[in-house]
Amino acid sequence: MHSFALRFRRLALGLLATTAVSFAAAQGAAPSYNVGATATGVPFTFLDVKTNTIQGMMVDTVTAVGKAGGFGVNIQQTAFAALIPSLTSSKIDLISAAMLKTPARQQVVDFSDPVYSYGEGLIVKADDAKAYTSLDDLSGEIVGAQVGTVFLDMLSKKGGFKEVRSYDSVADMTRDLTLGRIKAGLADQPIIAYQIRQNAFPGVKLVGSYKPVNVGDVCFVVRKGDTEMLTRLNKAIAAVKTDGTLAKIIQKWGV
Repeated sequence: MHSFALRFRRLALGLLATTAVSFAAAQGAAPSYNVGATATGVPFTFLDVKTNTIQGMMVDTVTAVGKAGGFGVNIQQTAFAALIPSLTSSKIDLISAAMLKTPARQQVVDFSDPVYSYGEGLIVKADDAKAYTSLDDLSGEIVGAQVGTVFLDMLSKKGGFKEVRSYDSVADMTRDLTLGRIKAGLADQPIIAYQIRQNAFPGVKLVGSYKPVNVGDVCFVVRKGDTEMLTRLNKAIAAVKTDGTLAKIIQKWGV
């Protein structure tokens, strides 16, 4: 009896240990993804100098989606033009930034369901009183846009300009705008509107009469063919839309 009881006790302890290990493994099974975000896309993604961390609407959104989808996020500062190359080379696992879904990008990467939609905004010098309604009003002028954006491709394909200049950041573009080196620039409408309201770019204004033609969806971006990630993201996006979390985040950032 003593021998049987001892063997039973050892078996029970072994099962408990195995269960504990399995439980711990299950607890640690939740993935954590490296998320690429830019430091210059206020209010979607930007560097908070007080905390030295990337903050913004798309940071809050991917964090909320991660919570709903059962995964963690590790935000990594990445230049906008380097976002897709960093994704395709597996330096990051997904992109959460003000990146519009386009046919050209869809050839290289996959997009989740939309989380927000917007179009381009036209910026000019603050004392420019012309009521621009389309890019045709800038024929023969020097214009600009940020490298890696759909707006730079848009200007290049449009043609009819004296010159199309590319910039590493919107700040660089607005500097040239205030100095009179370019006549106008294109940028993400909600981003530039937010920054102008914050007095980040004195001497320039957003043209209220301009009608955007390149309205698109902002989505999370994943590697081509990563259906597992897309399924996880889309399910979580639906959840934060349904429970009102996404609406609250959009309202918080005023976009």
